[in-house]
Amino acid sequence: QVQLVESGGGLVQPGGSLRLSCAASGSRFSIYAMGWYRQAPGKQRELVATITSGGSTNYADFVKGRFTISRDNAKKTVYLQMNSLKPEDTAVYSCNARHIVDSRLDYWGQGTQVTVSE
Repeated sequence: QVQLVESGGGLVQPGGSLRLSCAASGSRFSIYAMGWYRQAPGKQRELVATITSGGSTNYADFVKGRFTISRDNAKKTVYLQMNSLKPEDTAVYSCNARHIVDSRLDYWGQGTQVTVSE
């Protein structure tokens, strides 16, 4: 069992930056692939970025060059550094943990609101 708690969301002006954190507790953090997803009002949830247990990363095209995902296994935390934010980045950002062997072991945090506006 893994519990995930996101933090770091808020209101930021276009062009600004935020860093989201997702703290995990429970089972061994290093055996989970981690991801950030987002859902804007009236839209489907979409993948933002993922990072494997070994540190390999993958990004959605719309955030490449602006967002960076990283993880600290000792702190059981995954981060999403978001730069050059745009109004269309406004969404609830949620953290996901998926076991690297048994994908049925899949956990979500409660989400954190990011609003990009003047």
